[in-house]
Amino acid sequence: MIIFKRLKQFYWPDKAYLFGAILFLILASGITIVYPIVLQLTIDQAIIHKHVQLIPYLSIGFILIMTVKGLASYLSQYWGDMFGVSAVYRLRQALYKKLQYLPYHYYDNAKTGDLMSRLTADVEGFRFFLSVGLTQLFNFAVLVGFSLVVMFYYSLELALITLAMIPFLCIAVYRFDKRVHPAFRKIRLSLAGMNTRVQENISGMSTVKSLARENFEIDRFAETNDTYEKRNLATAGIWAKYFPLMELIGDISVVILLALGGYFVMNGQLAPGELVAFFSLVWYIMDPLMNLGFIINTFSQSKASGERLLQVLDEKEDIQSPEHALEPKRLEGHVVFRDVSLVYPNEEKPALKHLSFDVRPGEVIGLMGSTGAGKSSITQLISRFYDATEGEILIDDHSVRAYDLTALRKNIGFVLQENFLFSSTIRDNIAYGRPDATMDEIISAAKRAEADEFIRKMSDGYDTVLGERGMGLSGGQKQRISIARALLINPAILILDDATSAVDMQTEGRIQKAFRQLMKGRTTFIIAHRISSLQMADEILVLEKGRIKERGTHEQLIRMDGIYRHVYDIQYKDRELIQSGMASGRGESL
Repeated sequence: MIIFKRLKQFYWPDKAYLFGAILFLILASGITIVYPIVLQLTIDQAIIHKHVQLIPYLSIGFILIMTVKGLASYLSQYWGDMFGVSAVYRLRQALYKKLQYLPYHYYDNAKTGDLMSRLTADVEGFRFFLSVGLTQLFNFAVLVGFSLVVMFYYSLELALITLAMIPFLCIAVYRFDKRVHPAFRKIRLSLAGMNTRVQENISGMSTVKSLARENFEIDRFAETNDTYEKRNLATAGIWAKYFPLMELIGDISVVILLALGGYFVMNGQLAPGELVAFFSLVWYIMDPLMNLGFIINTFSQSKASGERLLQVLDEKEDIQSPEHALEPKRLEGHVVFRDVSLVYPNEEKPALKHLSFDVRPGEVIGLMGSTGAGKSSITQLISRFYDATEGEILIDDHSVRAYDLTALRKNIGFVLQENFLFSSTIRDNIAYGRPDATMDEIISAAKRAEADEFIRKMSDGYDTVLGERGMGLSGGQKQRISIARALLINPAILILDDATSAVDMQTEGRIQKAFRQLMKGRTTFIIAHRISSLQMADEILVLEKGRIKERGTHEQLIRMDGIYRHVYDIQYKDRELIQSGMASGRGESL
């Protein structure tokens, strides 16, 4: 019950629905007990003692009572559903909110399919117990309690025998729960793994098809699906073992009660109608006890689901705004790194080692280096996606940890190497960071990003609805919409992570021209592999294994004859060879 205690905050505010459902459940269960009593009166009084005049009254009374029971059952079920639905609405909202504020590094290892499974299948599993299983549990307790009271009234001996049989059923149910709960936990894990496999396959379908790996993916999914099937079959085996056992215990009880009850009737200790009523009450106990397996089943599933939900809710939000955070509307953009080192969570080797540099407001800094050199790590520290392991990062003479996270990040514009566009209109995608932006501002940002022309040629212009992840747009078009989105928020600090990598040389030239105007008065970090994207920088930092190996302007680095000069020679010699080849081709054609 620890899991349910920890999740109490989500369902206890709706306790009025639960209490209402229980109240009408008690009423419905109490009325159910009336049926055997009416049956006993009909047999003993109306039939055996020939009091025929009682039959119309018993019939009308029975109909009225059953009508009340039907209404009470409806209200009990409806309010039970309201209790479960309202509770998981609050739970789902809390989970989604938690996912928004979890630190950046959480998503480094998180699997999308697994998270989707938690927010859907696991939440639904928890809801089903609150809506159905919990009320069924109360129904079991109330019905068994009421039945035993009437059974003791009819026959003390038979009631005691019935009570003696109940512990055997309870032991079987307990052992069933001990085995079925781990089985359901494994099923939940398998379902999450299967969802992850499907999600990754659909997202990477272009790669699958381009490499003709369809059969490999089919086999890989079959392996995951096979594990899910085996775990379901193992759980079904537990059901198949314990339910016949519980039924056997119930049947043995009925045979014993029938033999002893018949003996009491023959000796006059029990009237025939009382025996019939008693056996009806026996099934009112046996059926709920048999149904207890279903209740245990839903309870076990909800426990397994609750464990997985708490794993998300318990994740630490280790990067948060301080208690008295600075909330500037506009930063100047003075960025200072003082002996900064960074080791990512669950990693041993540092990504950055003792970096120090000072970027004045409005300066443009180029970051260059091979994959894993630390370029993106620098920009992620500025936005506090991660916190430095050692050293200090200052923005406008204050530590980045002193700022409110929202205020800090609203002053930083990102254009990433991998652009994400939402399944919404182009206008909404550009205005995502500033939903209050006017249409004129959106168009202006699109023009500066060289996107306005191709947007207007689309079917609905700025109101064109994009497919998932910008499906239908070329890589360069998606890149330019992302650039427009960054321009619209008018950030004090601009970070361009290979922002022109997906556009052709001609478009890159137009975007670079727009950037030169945009960068005036704005601190800019440019991550690029193309020398042409870095030439405008006031200073270029060449990184290698987390350290600054070279620094200076484009002209200074060319003269150093180091890493930068080597890359420059490769890129520009390749360009010269291409140009000479094209010229040679034209000469031959002439």
